[in-house]
Amino acid sequence: MRIHFIAIGGAVMHNLAIALHRKGHNITGSDDEIFEPSRSRLAAQGLLPEVPGWHPDKITPDIGIVILGMHARAENPELLRAAELGLKIMSFPEFLREQTGNKKRIVIAGSHGKTTTTAMIMHVMKTLGIRFDYMVGSSIEGYETMVSLSDDSEFAVLEGDEYLTSPIDRRPKFHLYMPDIAVLNGIAWDHMNVFPTFDNYVEQFRIFADKISPGGTLVYFEDDEEVKKIAESSRGDIKKIPYSVHAHFQNAAGFYAVTLSRTIPLHFFGWHNMQNLSAAREACLAAGISEDRFYDAIASFSGTSGRLQLIKENEKGIFFYDFAHSPSKVKATVEAVAERFPGRNLVACFELHTFSSLSRSFLPFYKGSLEKATNAIVYFNPRQFDLKKLDPLSPDMIKEGFGGNNLTVYDDPDMMTDHIKKMKPGFPVWLFMSSGDFGGCNLKLLAEELLA
Repeated sequence: MRIHFIAIGGAVMHNLAIALHRKGHNITGSDDEIFEPSRSRLAAQGLLPEVPGWHPDKITPDIGIVILGMHARAENPELLRAAELGLKIMSFPEFLREQTGNKKRIVIAGSHGKTTTTAMIMHVMKTLGIRFDYMVGSSIEGYETMVSLSDDSEFAVLEGDEYLTSPIDRRPKFHLYMPDIAVLNGIAWDHMNVFPTFDNYVEQFRIFADKISPGGTLVYFEDDEEVKKIAESSRGDIKKIPYSVHAHFQNAAGFYAVTLSRTIPLHFFGWHNMQNLSAAREACLAAGISEDRFYDAIASFSGTSGRLQLIKENEKGIFFYDFAHSPSKVKATVEAVAERFPGRNLVACFELHTFSSLSRSFLPFYKGSLEKATNAIVYFNPRQFDLKKLDPLSPDMIKEGFGGNNLTVYDDPDMMTDHIKKMKPGFPVWLFMSSGDFGGCNLKLLAEELLA
C-alpha cells in the first residue's frame, strides 16, 4: 500500500514511516523542515523528501492512506488536495488504534513518567520473549525505532500522550487508543496553550479513563489526589488497581527495590522511578506476567534516553542530562539526584523552553523546584517569546518565580557556559534539564571539559 505522511519529520511520524517502510509499504512524505535525528534516520531508509515544503502534486489517487502530523496546519495544501480527492486521512493515533485493533492494548498516561514506565514494560516483555507492538515517545536503547507494528503480536504497548491529535482533530491523542489496560501515573498541569485551566486539563484524563474497554483494567497512582478521584469515579465494570512508590533503599553500593521475599539491585534511581516501577509492575501483572518473572527482567533495565541519562562519570564528578521541563518533573529529578548523591555539590541547570514554562502566569508553579540544588542556573532564549507570541520574562521575574537565593539566570548561552566553566564546586554532580538545547550548547563536549 502507498502511504503518504504529511509532516513526516515528527518524532513519532518519522519512526512510524520507517516501521511501515520495513513492513513493505510504499512510503512517501513531505515536511517544511526536518531536524536531527529524524533527517538522518529518514535519509538512511531512502525516505527523506528531496525538496522541503508542501507539494500537492504528490497527492495522487493511488494513495491508500494519508497520515497527518500535528505539525501541519489545517490549510496545508497537501491536506486540502487529499480531501478533494476523497482519500483516507488519519492521524497517527487513529492509525495505531486501527492497526492494533485485535491486540490487548496497554496505554500509559500521566503528566510525568509515561516514557519511562512504557520503556520498563517494553523491557520486561522483550526480556521474557513476549511479542508486542509498541509506540514510545523517546529513543530507547536496544530498539531501532520508537514504533513497531506486526501481524502476530498479542500486546500493543503505547505511550499515551495528552497533546492534541492533529490540526483537524483537537482531541488528545490518548483518547483514541481505547486501552484494555490503562496506567495513570499522575496529573500536574501542562500544555496550558491547549488546556487553559487545570480543571480542563484534568478532564482529559477523566475522558481517558472512560475510554477503557469494557471489563478492562485501570492501574493508578493512589497518592495523587486527582488521579484517585478519577479512579474512584470511573465505570463500575473496570478493574481498579492502585499503586504507590515501590519500597526501596540506597547505600554506597547502589539503589535497590525491596519486596517481601527479595532485594533487587537496580541500574536506575529516584523515588519518581520507584513510582514508575510500581506502575510497570502492576501493568505487567495485569497482562499475565508473574511477579517473579517481572523482577527477574526489570533488574537489567538501565533507563531511557534523556531520562537521568548519564553523559560522563569519572573521579572528578558526574554529569546527567534529563528531558524534564514541567515543574513536577524538574522537582522530582533534582530531588532524585540530590538524594542519590548526598553531601555532593549539585549544580542544576534548567532551560525554560516550552510554551507553558515561558508563560508569566505559569512561572510560579516552578517555586521551590530547584531548591535541593547547591547551585541553580536557569537559561532562556529571548527569541522564544516572539516565536511563541508571549510577553517576555525578565531575569528578576524568573528569580521570583523559582525562589531561593542559589539561582542565577542567563539569556545568553555563552555567558552561561562561561559561568559554569569557572565554577569550582568541589566534587560536582552536574544536572542539565531541558526539552530544548540550551541555545545550541553541546552537552557532551561541555561534560568532557568540566570533568577533564
